Amino acid sequence: MSVKATLAKVFAALVKRKINRWAADPIATQQQVFHSLIAKAQNTAFGTDHRFAEIHSYADFTQRIPIRDYEALKPYIDRVVEGERDVLWRGKPLYFAKTSGTTSGAKYIPITKESMPHHIEAARNAILCYINETGRADFVDGKMIFLQGSPILEEKNGIKLGRLSGISAHYVPAYLQRNRMPSYKTNCIEDWETKIDAIVSETFTQDMTLISGIPSWVLMYFERLVKCSGLPVGKLFPDFSLFIYGGVNYEPYRQKFEYLIGRKVDSIELYPASEGFFAFQDSQKEKGMLLLLASGIFYEFVEADTFFTDTPKCVPLSEVQLGVNYALVISTNAGLWRYSIGDTVQFTSLAPYRIVVTGRIKHFISAFGEHVIAKEVEEALQQTLEGTEARVTEFTVAPQVTPPQGQLPYHEWLIEFENEPADMSAFALALDKAMQQQNTYYYDLIQGKVLQPLKITRVEKGGFNAYMKTQGKLGGQNKIQRLANDRSIAEKLPLL
Repeated sequence: MSVKATLAKVFAALVKRKINRWAADPIATQQQVFHSLIAKAQNTAFGTDHRFAEIHSYADFTQRIPIRDYEALKPYIDRVVEGERDVLWRGKPLYFAKTSGTTSGAKYIPITKESMPHHIEAARNAILCYINETGRADFVDGKMIFLQGSPILEEKNGIKLGRLSGISAHYVPAYLQRNRMPSYKTNCIEDWETKIDAIVSETFTQDMTLISGIPSWVLMYFERLVKCSGLPVGKLFPDFSLFIYGGVNYEPYRQKFEYLIGRKVDSIELYPASEGFFAFQDSQKEKGMLLLLASGIFYEFVEADTFFTDTPKCVPLSEVQLGVNYALVISTNAGLWRYSIGDTVQFTSLAPYRIVVTGRIKHFISAFGEHVIAKEVEEALQQTLEGTEARVTEFTVAPQVTPPQGQLPYHEWLIEFENEPADMSAFALALDKAMQQQNTYYYDLIQGKVLQPLKITRVEKGGFNAYMKTQGKLGGQNKIQRLANDRSIAEKLPLL
């Protein structure tokens, strides 16, 4: 074993002990974060407007500050963007993470000198927890690739801005620089298809041991590697042993990944966002990701079923329950206050606190009162694929509210198959049965003859990538929306 691998094991043990300390006292840790945030932002414009000096408890906090999304916080963010100091947090941000918005165009998420280190530390600690648990560290000696956005940053009123992954690229530690791929020049390519071809060219003959990125875009990279080499990725890179991902659930992609790799590879799930790094998979043995409680983020949770009501039920960490679907609300040392990021989560463990991401609060199907969420369709599909030769590249689900006359409405699954099931009708019936097991409301609607069983529509190979390209969202941190309560996506996909 190399010196680097040996030192990685020693460092991993130290970091794991530190994590265990705050994980063992979660509520006190969150209370400490809460009081620190309030104290440090007391003299900001936001803190003055909301009388932070009078906040002494969580009850005070909730009474003075409403839950906001980006649109509601935008008047404050606009002042920061214009260069004003001490608005949401002390001083000015180091960066803006620029993301695509819905009604307001581009969104500018502040990243401060206090928040930036936690983005980097969390990604590092996820790897160190893996090393500590498994004892495997040899991959640190090989080449590592991080499929990410361009590191070229713009500037706005003295504050640098770019994609989060591009900002993070500037913080890769020196001991990884020699191992890191692709080259800076290739990483700066904006067009995703051109970038993938350049990455394939650079990595084709390398000893890749760790690969990281959003599964859908890593899949494109793997497909091109296989096409160029005629070999499974696992033979092309015999020492490839760890896949790190975030952004979407890996399970719907796992079967195709293992087919392209030719074997199983360990994986680590991350939960990063422009607004903060919230969780990472700390164990290969336990379900869910460890919620990061000592990283300058105070968490609240709104029961998803109540989110759009006049009286949403919001609770702190101490009151969460297993299996409940919560909308995630955060307050951070980047100056986001009771900010709804739009994601929904469920807890898989309360000691320590571990979560899984279940979807987006606005991404669901409830055309008939069923409120189907992303986690349910992903798990139903994974369950149906097990034991079959079918492989799915990508999929989305939409309601068909106005079917041909005489037919009941239904859920339409638009699926791009890499390998189609031998019996599509039997596959659809099995998938519908799995959905009924996942969602009791859906079960009632099927059994009550309000809905007919789901139907599968095949999407052309490459169809989802073609759709994303037309939307200007091919590659990077973009991902396919799993669910829509309308047919806005379904009607734009190229079908077979």
